[in-house]
Amino acid sequence: MHTAADKAQAARIPRMAERVRGFNESVFSEMTRLAIQHNAVNLSQGFPDFPAPEWLKEAAREAIAANINQYAPSQGSARLRRAIAAKMRTTMGIEWDPDTEITVTNGATEAIYDIIQALVNPGDEVVIFEPFYDSYVPATQVAGGTPRIVTLHAPDWHLDRAELEAAFSERTRLVMLNTPHNPTGKVFTREELSAIAELCLRFDNLAVTDEVYEHLLFDGNEHISLATLPGMRERTVTINSASKTFSVTGWKVGYAVAPPDLTDALRRIHQFVTFCSCAPFQEAVAQALEQAPERGYYNTFREDYAVRLETLLSELHSAGLKPIRPQGTFFVMSDISPLGFENDVQFARYMTAEVGVACIPPSSFYSVSDEGKRLARWCFAKKPETLAAAGERLARWHRNR
Repeated sequence: MHTAADKAQAARIPRMAERVRGFNESVFSEMTRLAIQHNAVNLSQGFPDFPAPEWLKEAAREAIAANINQYAPSQGSARLRRAIAAKMRTTMGIEWDPDTEITVTNGATEAIYDIIQALVNPGDEVVIFEPFYDSYVPATQVAGGTPRIVTLHAPDWHLDRAELEAAFSERTRLVMLNTPHNPTGKVFTREELSAIAELCLRFDNLAVTDEVYEHLLFDGNEHISLATLPGMRERTVTINSASKTFSVTGWKVGYAVAPPDLTDALRRIHQFVTFCSCAPFQEAVAQALEQAPERGYYNTFREDYAVRLETLLSELHSAGLKPIRPQGTFFVMSDISPLGFENDVQFARYMTAEVGVACIPPSSFYSVSDEGKRLARWCFAKKPETLAAAGERLARWHRNR
């Protein structure tokens, strides 16, 4: 039986570890919750509201029926790792060993967390570009590292070379790069990547690249993997996922490709985080990677999203929301500064509750610049009828302002 003194003592002892006290509810969770509460059209969280390809779903059903339902090898199924190696051979022009250089994870986010824990020591610095995907900074902080932030400046999301160089020092351990970039839609150019590579070589740093939107490119933009640049194969971890390319965000099948020593480090953490990813879904994703080129899937995928992009851009323009045309991904940022809102959070909550269209306030993706307070992020990975419904509500709001 606990006495009053026992309860009082327990109340004085913090139950939450110091390293997680600064972490709040994800902005994605908050906005999706508000969208459901207000029956809003959800253009906030980045997930498709349309089905995955039927042939891919059938592959998963076949894998389950074939009793591929027990633990997969921790590093990933052999078939999937071979399929990833073949894909990388085509897209990157690099040979990767499926046994020693490829690891399947529970989504790209787990791979990001694992590799940062595996490579970053307390006191190390990690160069991160803002606006950033929201897991990069917390993963760095949990590892005891210090984020060094470099801002991509709106509206063209340019990278200032002097600011980039100033972020590197003898304490820099790695640079975290996302291209095509969420949330801006920026695709890093060869010149920008070469500048990053030159600094990595000069300071003997490592690089981690998040390339989950590699197939979502518009207007002739080209995706270039940092690992393909001179001197970077042996110091780069390339992370990818099936989630965005095959519209299966709930399957959580990601992977990391890296030289053997970095792969070994990642696997030492991965085995104690999730151990392995879902076995039947790994089988299905392997089949998807094997069959996608012959099905012409990637071209159709890009063409379908190009139509969605134009639809959303038109709707945002018509509503006076000043969209910034993305080069890739399935997000559009828009300039809300002329609208009179205090900041992006106030705008996003208002649009969700009063207009019935949910977006993301990007200030949560910044830690240095206040540029995010003047922006909103919209997702166009949606069915035509979803985008049409959003357009109708935005048009009504614009007329009545």
